[in-house]
Amino acid sequence: MGKTLVDNNLRRTVLGSPVHFLAFGFGSGLSPKAPGTMGTLAAIPLYLLLAHLSLLEYLLVLAVMSVVGIWLCGESSRRLGVHDHGGIVWDEFAGFLLTMTAAPQGWVWIALGFALFRLFDIWKPWPVRIADRQIHGGLGIMLDDLLAGVYAWLLLQLAAHFAGA
Repeated sequence: MGKTLVDNNLRRTVLGSPVHFLAFGFGSGLSPKAPGTMGTLAAIPLYLLLAHLSLLEYLLVLAVMSVVGIWLCGESSRRLGVHDHGGIVWDEFAGFLLTMTAAPQGWVWIALGFALFRLFDIWKPWPVRIADRQIHGGLGIMLDDLLAGVYAWLLLQLAAHFAGA
């Protein structure tokens, strides 16, 4: 079976199922190149919609996204028969939103948050790597990105502090 046919089948599967559509970040995870990066980019408009919320409201949305994400990513993965399929990017949405918690406003901070999150999501320092390799199912899919988001959040907050933002 050719790659195009597989891609078309996956596209139909993702676009035809609300579970896959959400897990694939509204389709952004279908990108043939760097789906995690594309998923993180697709999370920026969601962040912009949520940035006006109070910190408590923002954290509540993030908590709900994370809990739902455990089921959503696990179910999408189960249905596809592939653990942590590269196109499942709901975890990137949650990790990026965690990174941007209480971030200063402005595109510079969004770009820095994006870069830091992608750095830690790709690099996977301890304990991110352990979560990625040893915890399975939806929790494992979500946890490594949330931990990467914590690292990115810490550095973003440090940068904001030293920048006086």
